[in-house]
Amino acid sequence: MTAKNSATLPTAIAVERPARRFGRGGRGLDGGRGTGRGALAGPLTGGTALAALGVVAFSLTFPATAWGLESFGPWSFVAVRSVLAALIAGAFLLAGRVPLAAREHWAGLAVVAAGVVVGFPLLTTLALTTSTTSHAAVVVGLLPLTTATLSALRTGARPSRRFWGAAVAGAAVVLGFTLAQSGGALSAGDGYLFGALVVCAAGYTEGGRLARVLPGWQVIGWALVLCLPLGVAGSALGLAYEPVHLSGHGLAGLLWAAAGSTFLGLYVWYRGMAEIGAPRASQLQLAQPLLTLVWSVALLGEHLSPAAPAAACAVLVCIAVTQRA
Repeated sequence: MTAKNSATLPTAIAVERPARRFGRGGRGLDGGRGTGRGALAGPLTGGTALAALGVVAFSLTFPATAWGLESFGPWSFVAVRSVLAALIAGAFLLAGRVPLAAREHWAGLAVVAAGVVVGFPLLTTLALTTSTTSHAAVVVGLLPLTTATLSALRTGARPSRRFWGAAVAGAAVVLGFTLAQSGGALSAGDGYLFGALVVCAAGYTEGGRLARVLPGWQVIGWALVLCLPLGVAGSALGLAYEPVHLSGHGLAGLLWAAAGSTFLGLYVWYRGMAEIGAPRASQLQLAQPLLTLVWSVALLGEHLSPAAPAAACAVLVCIAVTQRA
């Protein structure tokens, strides 16, 4: 990914392709109906791949945060993460000589910033101070259904009953599996996690809408830059009042959370969502909790239930159904 390519190529993706794909008579992918299977085959494959890459990046967020909390307090970790991601985004915007986003997009960018740059990272980080990554994945498994619901309300789209049935089934599989992993008990951090669901789904929905008229990397780029003053102030306060014990894990977790999850992950996620629509893209996240559990075993030493392969297969079936509904 270069600044030159990111600044020039996504315009056709965000504006021209959806119009060409669906035409005047059919609903877009957010509405669950296109002009025909053949018309969707090429763009759907590319958009699905981009959204899936974003899910892989997001699946590492909780393990990276757990590592980061070994070195930083929750408030300073989130603030420093935001500042680093904003500096990366700002560098790309400057290198691409991208003009300031139009005033009409500022309100939407503020929603993205509040949801995915500040709200979700802060609330989930606070939750992870008392919850394990596997327990946090219980609630995050409901994010696809939450995003699809908010997207339908925001856009007026009407996904098919088959779509909703598969979405609910997938969410139920993820919820049942991850609750079994955590023994069915609710942690003190669940309130934070449920709040994180709502603000993140709102940010995804608004970001997906903006990514139809702006390149996806610019959507998250401007949202990050918008939060830079708040991040700098939060970093100063957090680092002054919370102890810092630097370690290799802590620094690696911070760098991945900033560059991988916050910038790269959201960049490809919004580009993919502009291609295939927020409801369908959100269903790919049904695999995120299971991926997070795998990373939790590999990176944090947590134990994985033998039921994981069966749950993974069930989730993949639900994802396949939502992509074809």
